[in-house]
Amino acid sequence: MRLVLGLSGDIDRMQVERAIAEFRHGRPVLIEDGEAALLAIGVEDLDAEACARLDVVAMGRARLVLTDKRLGRLGKERTVPGAVALPTVDAARIEALARRIDARLDAPAHPIAPLDADALELARLSFVTPAVVTVPVPAEVEREPSLVRVPGAAVRGFRRAQARLLRVASRAPVPLDGAVETEFVVFRGGEGMRDQVAVVVGAPDLSQPVLVRLHSACLTGDLFGSLKCDCGDQLRGTVQAMAQGEGGVLLYLDQEGRGNGIANKIRAYELQAEGFDTYEADEALGFGLDQRRFDFAAEMLRQLGVAKVRVMTNNPEKIAALEAAGLEVVSDLRSVGRRTAENVRYLATKRDKAGHMIELDGATAPKAD
Repeated sequence: MRLVLGLSGDIDRMQVERAIAEFRHGRPVLIEDGEAALLAIGVEDLDAEACARLDVVAMGRARLVLTDKRLGRLGKERTVPGAVALPTVDAARIEALARRIDARLDAPAHPIAPLDADALELARLSFVTPAVVTVPVPAEVEREPSLVRVPGAAVRGFRRAQARLLRVASRAPVPLDGAVETEFVVFRGGEGMRDQVAVVVGAPDLSQPVLVRLHSACLTGDLFGSLKCDCGDQLRGTVQAMAQGEGGVLLYLDQEGRGNGIANKIRAYELQAEGFDTYEADEALGFGLDQRRFDFAAEMLRQLGVAKVRVMTNNPEKIAALEAAGLEVVSDLRSVGRRTAENVRYLATKRDKAGHMIELDGATAPKAD
């Protein structure tokens, strides 16, 4: 009898997780759909040496896949992603088209294939620049055994599958300053390979509407007190309000930079220092208005026994997401932080461009020069 060692469980999910790791390390991945196959690699760390190796494989068939937002920045207005032909895999041209702010595209942007879209989704899941170089791989071409291979369908279904796998990983009392009776509940699954935290303040009555806040992690504001946003004030103010009231649940969600990741958030900050507003900066990098999802947040609340909520938020999208997920939103309250010279434009932009319910005494978002 021959014993074969292997891993049971969801093979598709495992393949996507390995592909994400490869993308984050700047290595190519083979995405497959039946007989069709595509070699894909993110543009980060794609230096001249790597491009030269890729050029040998590509034989003139490489394409640079960009989001509609990035193409708009390059002067090609589109509502869907597009691809730019790369007769040669040139590192300088790729860097310019994918990341330089003053670049313009002097070539057509072609429609993308389904596997190109899967490659772009892998970049988003990996929190790297949302731009990929892709090369179609004919069926007769021998594939390097060390290449990580992933089905396109698995990439497309990854987020949805993760939401179904949400479960409590650990929980324990964690007394906080001003909120001694507090429990941290850590959830695994729901959003990629990251853990999410529910902070249960006090002893909320689950038979009644529970005060809830969905708070996306903000390293700069929550931990370091950045003056560019009001996130830290909202975080601490919410916990204080819950402790002084009838308790509540704060979901601390690992969705830094509106779901773009910390590296892209800091890149956006660099552009903001040059005059872009928060959404213009994200669009210049290739991102849409908001990449966050909140369906798994509703499932976290359900697993805690919460069915009716009073939501503390300024963001109407969070209210709509909880309602769409089947929770009863009884009321919504505003979450207010300090107004500073450094964050007033940011707050006004969120109000004016994303419909956030923020009172600023008539302030408007200044225009970039």
